[in-house]
Amino acid sequence: MTDSDVVRLEHVWVSYNGTSALEDINLRVAEHDFLGIIGPNGGGKSTLLKVILGLIQPDKGMVTVLGNPPVKSRCSVGYVPQTSHFSLDFPVSVWDVVLMGRYGRTGLLKRYGRPDKDAAQKALMRVGMLDHAGAQIGDLSGGQQQRAFIARALVGEPRLLLLDEPTASVDSAMQTEFYELLANLKKEMSIIMVSHDIGAVSVFVDKIACLNVQLYYHGSKEITPEILEATYKCPVQLIAHGDIPHRVLREH
Repeated sequence: MTDSDVVRLEHVWVSYNGTSALEDINLRVAEHDFLGIIGPNGGGKSTLLKVILGLIQPDKGMVTVLGNPPVKSRCSVGYVPQTSHFSLDFPVSVWDVVLMGRYGRTGLLKRYGRPDKDAAQKALMRVGMLDHAGAQIGDLSGGQQQRAFIARALVGEPRLLLLDEPTASVDSAMQTEFYELLANLKKEMSIIMVSHDIGAVSVFVDKIACLNVQLYYHGSKEITPEILEATYKCPVQLIAHGDIPHRVLREH
């Protein structure tokens, strides 16, 4: 492991009730990497994030995050799950949601101090949501809610940010702005993002991995038709975007 490795997985295997979820996963993520992970539903993408978080213990293999076992590094990792874990009808403000991200430092029964409140204000400013701090989380648009959840992940001042389908509830008009926010955050931390949006991922991330139980990863953002077919287990047509969108067909 090098000094620049934020995440390292070596020959990691995970199974559920005898069925493989991850097979022989090898992955390295360096400082300030922005890695996009694509793949079909049930391919193990969320499982991989939970392994990095230390929420799932592999059957075999080694996992290190910031040079330590994942559990020991969890306070330095921000996580935005695919779905929120509370009802959006519950009367809670954006400010309170963001402060929840300090639980790892303060504990559930301790009051928030000035450092916690300063960190919350800074996190909301970074995602452009400080003006909405007093709003109810359920009254926000999907894009605004995701910004609030990212602020909650940032309030712990992480060195690694994990995002599971962060644009699932974001309008297409807001997605470019959302990805630009992540590109700015990459200057301060490493980012691993799971997404189904192959087109957006290929534009905004630095590196791409394809995951369907097995991982196809070459340390670059190049995606070949062969890798996509191996990942999705079916023929894939690539769409090129320009003045006239068109299919890119393999020579035959």
